[in-house]
Amino acid sequence: MLETGTTLEVIMDGIAAVLLVLGALMSTVAGIGLFRFPDQLSRMHAGTKPQVLGLLLVLMAMAFAGRAWVWVPVLLLAWVLQMLTAPVSAHLVGRAGYRTKHLQPEYLYVDELAHVVASHDDAGRPAASVPDQRTVPQEDPNDDHGRD
Repeated sequence: MLETGTTLEVIMDGIAAVLLVLGALMSTVAGIGLFRFPDQLSRMHAGTKPQVLGLLLVLMAMAFAGRAWVWVPVLLLAWVLQMLTAPVSAHLVGRAGYRTKHLQPEYLYVDELAHVVASHDDAGRPAASVPDQRTVPQEDPNDDHGRD
């Protein structure tokens, strides 16, 4: 028969294993989404949303496997920093992709950024006279998007 301390260790190892597998699955889903989704905005969503949850699950698994409270603040700090940096970097990459027209307009349901982009010049200053238009930016026929 197992002792109480040994049973608790087995349960904590089991919880850590389940969390680790779930975290790995979330990260795998994020990686598959990066390959399968058709445009940049969808890929960014796939790369940030499940990845942050996957990291949380892996860090929780590490906390259960470590069995020491000293690791909890370190793991919490790692997760908070991930929560701060992933959405900000995805936002900046998405906005840059939008401004350089590296998106597929047919996948946009509502284009809330068209007015902002249309009302500012390339330096980010408000344009003098720009009509309020909420349309998807049109592809420039002269722009080859870096293709040779």
